[in-house]
Amino acid sequence: MNKYQLYKLLRKHEDLKVKRHPMFDKNRFMKFLMIFMWLYYAAILIFMGVTMAIGMKGAYNGVAAFHVLDGWFPIVLIIDFWIRFVMQDTPVNQAKPYTLLPIRRSFLMHVYLIRSGFSLGNLYWGFMLVPFGLIAIAVPFGWIKFAGWLFGWWLLCIANGFCYLFVRTLLAKHMAWLVLPVLVHGAVIAAMVLPEHNWLDMPCTALLNSFANWNILSILAVFAVIAVLYYANFLLQNLMVYNEISKKENVEVKNTAKMSYLNRYGQLGEYLKLEVRMKTRNKTPKMQFVMGIGFMLFFSLMMYFTDAYSGGFMKSFICLYNYIFLGLTTLIGVMCHEGNYIDGLMSRRESIYQLLRAKFYFNSFLLIIPPLIMLPLMISGKMSVWMNLGYLFFTVGVIYPILFQMAVYNKDTFPLNQKITGKQGSTIQQILSLVILFLPIGIEKLATLLLGDPWGFILLMCLGIVGVLTHKIWLKNIYQRFMVRRYTNMEGFRASRNS
Repeated sequence: MNKYQLYKLLRKHEDLKVKRHPMFDKNRFMKFLMIFMWLYYAAILIFMGVTMAIGMKGAYNGVAAFHVLDGWFPIVLIIDFWIRFVMQDTPVNQAKPYTLLPIRRSFLMHVYLIRSGFSLGNLYWGFMLVPFGLIAIAVPFGWIKFAGWLFGWWLLCIANGFCYLFVRTLLAKHMAWLVLPVLVHGAVIAAMVLPEHNWLDMPCTALLNSFANWNILSILAVFAVIAVLYYANFLLQNLMVYNEISKKENVEVKNTAKMSYLNRYGQLGEYLKLEVRMKTRNKTPKMQFVMGIGFMLFFSLMMYFTDAYSGGFMKSFICLYNYIFLGLTTLIGVMCHEGNYIDGLMSRRESIYQLLRAKFYFNSFLLIIPPLIMLPLMISGKMSVWMNLGYLFFTVGVIYPILFQMAVYNKDTFPLNQKITGKQGSTIQQILSLVILFLPIGIEKLATLLLGDPWGFILLMCLGIVGVLTHKIWLKNIYQRFMVRRYTNMEGFRASRNS
């Protein structure tokens, strides 16, 4: 079998892996929903491209509209980088099934790295760039310049994708590597936003303009950067692949926190310890927590230093997002991580009820983080204190009870120490996530419209307080309904444990 035939076989296996996945039939509706959301965001990008081209063309006299966009292209690449955490897999995980077969590792790495570079995801920003370029470049300057400009954007997206792969692979080794992109992106944003004039405006504009003019030196320079990133990823992926397959871990003997102060709460205290240790020891929950903090900081800083999110809807969305993100990533899959050891949990009377109580208390305690992050926004007046109080209590007393209902219906085990993008969840989890993201904003807008600004948020607080005061009642109800379905759920947890 030659290399071309082997490549075709790998492509065939990728298609079969998707079709034969045990979640395929369960998530068929979710796949249609994902296609709809893909088209929805594509339509948003097309709309943004058209409106920006028309708006910039009239707002900046004497400056070409595409030069204005080019001056801010690092922001697009930063957004693209962080979106890839949800959408893009790493070559190490794709190559796992083949490394014990008589196939050269170098060939596998080259195949998956090249496919990552030429993936359709690198063209997704074209939904915004193509309509923008047609109006701002092709009509006034010609099609050749438009083609060079698009080609330059595509090369930058490829380089950005290889940067992501490098960082994502390092994160599998240690979470501390997340500091690297945070510092780099923070420095770039600071250089663009904090000074009176964007320091990166002229260099970025000159680079994209050289692409539009088909400057060979600029194109070769970007190709050289891509080659360096490609080779760095190739070496790193080869170094990591066997550790990923064998799940080899360096076990260090160290003193762990005993949290003896929780012993006074008996079984509830033990489950509180379990929640803390899950967040601090297991890769997947830890990664979700760190990413949540990172996204909250990112949106809060963007709102603090710019007026891009000063509109009413975006202000409400950021405030709600900051309060629900940590709980949403955990509670939408409540009991799914516990599916790894559900048989042990079921061996004790009412242990599930105590576990649900511990989860509610622990996730409620984590809500002290968002107000601390958004404190500068409240001090500066960019966000209302009443809005924060309203969404704080509404999250604990209304959103959390809704999310906890998933404990009755979840029956798919989520891995504790694998990457975040492994399983995408069931249909009902995806639909509920969308409802949680947008329904509270609708309730807030309606309440403030009918009752006025502070009283609308006070109504959200009152609804939340009712949910908090009655938490033992609805948690007991969830526990009783879970026990009715316990054998069905346990069978699902066992069946999906190694899928």
